[in-house]
Amino acid sequence: MKTSAKPSHIGRKISKIRELRGMKQEALALAIGVSQQTISNIENSEEVEEEVLVKIAEALEVSVEGIKNFNEDIVLNIISNTFRDNSSVINYGCTFNPIDKVVELYDKLLASEKEKFEYLEKLFKDKL
Repeated sequence: MKTSAKPSHIGRKISKIRELRGMKQEALALAIGVSQQTISNIENSEEVEEEVLVKIAEALEVSVEGIKNFNEDIVLNIISNTFRDNSSVINYGCTFNPIDKVVELYDKLLASEKEKFEYLEKLFKDKL
């Protein structure tokens, strides 16, 4: 038995991304210079012209590929794995490598000590 792949409904993807961005149809329409009804029609369309898609992507601050590859299940999975309601604790991933920060601080400390040593050495030579 053969199963056919579910067709990609680009209009629904645009709608979901717009909603996730907290943007109303009117705001998106204003941003790309069309009417709210046109946005409604676009969001109900399975396909959208590439030129219009580029304008929409720019207004939503995402890439065209981001719209085309948008998957609501993945977004919901990320959200559910990132935000937890355990006594109001939010699990944010670290945005930097702590070891890199330690190395950076160590390098600054070494540079400071080197400057101090050179200054003291200069003072000592001037005294002699």
